[in-house]
Amino acid sequence: MAINAKLEMRQTQSLVMTPQLQQAIKLLQLSNMELSAFVEGELERNPLLERSDGDGPASPTTDDNAPEGSDEKNESATDARDSDNWVDLESGGDNNRTEDLDADPRDMFPDSEDFVPGAVMDSGWSGLTQSGPGVSEDGADLEAYVAEEKTLRLHLSEQLALAFADPAQRMIGQHIIDLTDESGYLRGELDLLASQLGAPLDLVEDTLRQMQDFDPCGVFARDLRECLSLQLKEQDRCDPAMAALIDNLHLLAAHDLVALKRATSVSDEDLVDMIAEVRRLNPKPGLEFGVTPAQPIVPDVLLRTLPDGSYHVELNSDTLPRVLVNQTYYARVSKSPLAKDDKSYLVDCLQTANWLVKSLDQRARTILKVSQEIVRQQDAFFTYGVRHLRPLNLKTVADAISMHESTVSRVTANKYMATNRGLFELKYFFTSAIAATGEGDFHSSEAVRHRIREMIDGEPAEDVLSDDKIVERLKVDGIDIARRTVAKYREALGIPSSVQRRRQKRMALTVSA
Repeated sequence: MAINAKLEMRQTQSLVMTPQLQQAIKLLQLSNMELSAFVEGELERNPLLERSDGDGPASPTTDDNAPEGSDEKNESATDARDSDNWVDLESGGDNNRTEDLDADPRDMFPDSEDFVPGAVMDSGWSGLTQSGPGVSEDGADLEAYVAEEKTLRLHLSEQLALAFADPAQRMIGQHIIDLTDESGYLRGELDLLASQLGAPLDLVEDTLRQMQDFDPCGVFARDLRECLSLQLKEQDRCDPAMAALIDNLHLLAAHDLVALKRATSVSDEDLVDMIAEVRRLNPKPGLEFGVTPAQPIVPDVLLRTLPDGSYHVELNSDTLPRVLVNQTYYARVSKSPLAKDDKSYLVDCLQTANWLVKSLDQRARTILKVSQEIVRQQDAFFTYGVRHLRPLNLKTVADAISMHESTVSRVTANKYMATNRGLFELKYFFTSAIAATGEGDFHSSEAVRHRIREMIDGEPAEDVLSDDKIVERLKVDGIDIARRTVAKYREALGIPSSVQRRRQKRMALTVSA
């Protein structure tokens, strides 16, 4: 057979990931904070994008049909409004505002000994105007009088300056403070610090020993045992029995009172008193000075209960960035003579801006659609509680709203819904199914975990439930579950075993008695 070349035309279908489609998929899985950061970046890069009035001050656009002289009128009106807020220090009579001040004007400028009222006017200023956050109506900067929040680092640095006169020890101490976390624990090796600073290890250890006397007591400890020991030494309570107790904290954590009594060689009454004394100590002394505030979660979806008992789902408008395409600016610039590269850049900016606006709108519609279907599927949960949470997977929701499972997965990632029962991530409502005994309906794994927690919370000290007993009670309630599954759920909830819980309850009764 001869081999020859020829041309053929074929018609095929293929899915091409265009940049616009990639952008829409990316926006769909972003959280509201990530989306805000992305939109801010686009606003800086694209001159055709601007904020709408609902999301902040929009970029000023000039109307070509505005009457002549309108700019001058606006400027004069603005000047007239601003002049009402000025404080004239020279004018007399009824306009003299200096007598209304609570203090003498010289007290407002303590650094200037030769301050004379009206000197500001002579320097070319016609008035004083201040506005913005932290500024009162009379122009005083209130933020200058707010006390700075004292942090642990600042508190320790103040003590360091008074504790050491040797500059070398001050330098070592400052590095030790830098290695201390917000709980007050030293996170770092002393030998490594000594090698980095080129200082003798003995000098570093001596500096640390002196700094461990700083306030708060227990700071600069390297572990929990050392932290508690420092506090006990400060109270003059670190006797051999107490030291043995601190050395066997693992037995205290396991609530093994028999082994703990054997290690400390004390009576039952003394052991109870020692345990109560240890519990009064502060395991994280640095937290007295506060921690970095956690960023609150802002819900993407809001659920409201209507008077007729139904539910209304709406998007949180505060999390939706509002951007517009400045068509007026584009029309004005496109009419002017431009180079080829400038025209290409302008067209690309317009296309990118249009696609961003459409992608944001499509993202909002998709989130709302998925959320409405979740509420429809889990209406019993919102009405009666977590016991009535139904098993739900991505395919069920995707088929109901005619979308792909991957789209639903991206929508539910990092999105939160504020409901009458609290704030939940959208993925919370997707749980696996556990079979029921007989011909009953399947049970949600989250609902089963909730029942296990309720059983354990309500168990008495004399009848602690084992995993086998929990399985028996769940089967009575119509839930067919294996013992290893109960153990897995219990460990996921952070609940110790029945043996450990029995020890904890006995110790609690002993200490309270």
